[in-house]
Amino acid sequence: MSPDLHPLEELLRERIVVLDGAMGTMIQRYKLSEADYRGARFRDWKGKDLKGSLELVLLTRPEIIEEIHAQYLEAGADIIETNTFSATTIGLHDFLFREEPANGRKDRQFFQRVVEDVDLRALMHEMNVAAATIARRAADRAAKQTGSSRFVAGSIGPLPVTASISPDVNDASFRAVTFDQLRQAYFDQVSALVEGGVDLLIVETIFDT
Repeated sequence: MSPDLHPLEELLRERIVVLDGAMGTMIQRYKLSEADYRGARFRDWKGKDLKGSLELVLLTRPEIIEEIHAQYLEAGADIIETNTFSATTIGLHDFLFREEPANGRKDRQFFQRVVEDVDLRALMHEMNVAAATIARRAADRAAKQTGSSRFVAGSIGPLPVTASISPDVNDASFRAVTFDQLRQAYFDQVSALVEGGVDLLIVETIFDT
């Protein structure tokens, strides 16, 4: 092995590597209830319903995420992706940000409060570190059992809002978010994923370029 190459780069020079499959549909197979999503920690959450917040399962039912990783690894995946497709402050705000837009329309002022919210940023950071840690543990365990290296990819998905087009058909110039807000949301997520120990980052279906 070359000391100048990451083990994944070495493997890519030898053969095609296998990536895992979807995470969301695998979680949905467990048919989790609102109570499952809330867990003990968010039992008394006074905000919106949390059912469907797939990243929240990292904190309330982490054993499910690790079990899914293990299934993909057992099936032969060389790389598993973290359960962080929507784990940015902006991506999580529909579930975990308590405020509503002041004028009934989500605008740049609203999303500035989202990306700066201390509690939401702390949750986002915790989720991403947990996601990377859980995946890392599963990958390292599989590598030890099989003698073959396994790798963790930090999943970075699109946001529920875009800076490319207006969400208001009657106001083509309107933009709900700024480039700087998008950059901050992704920077915070990537920093937490790297802290958690991912080997690489996978940017998925993002339409703002």
